[in-house]
Amino acid sequence: MTPETFVDILREALWLIIVLVSIMVVPSLIVGLIVAIFQAATSINEQTLSFLPRLIVTLLALMVAGHWITAMLMDHFYNLVERIPSIIG
Repeated sequence: MTPETFVDILREALWLIIVLVSIMVVPSLIVGLIVAIFQAATSINEQTLSFLPRLIVTLLALMVAGHWITAMLMDHFYNLVERIPSIIG
């Protein structure tokens, strides 16, 4: 196994992690920002007010993108399995 092959596999895996995590985190961050602006404008300092909308948006994002996330993970796994001969020999 050459160092270039290892770096390529690591780069692809890290990019996949960044994409999959951002699918779940970015909508939650946007909703958290909107709720925080609303709380600042109305002077409501309730901590639980921001939790429920973020939870619901995160679960909805997982429900909507779940099939795509699974497909990307499976494609990456199949790619790794197909590379085994070139990695070993």
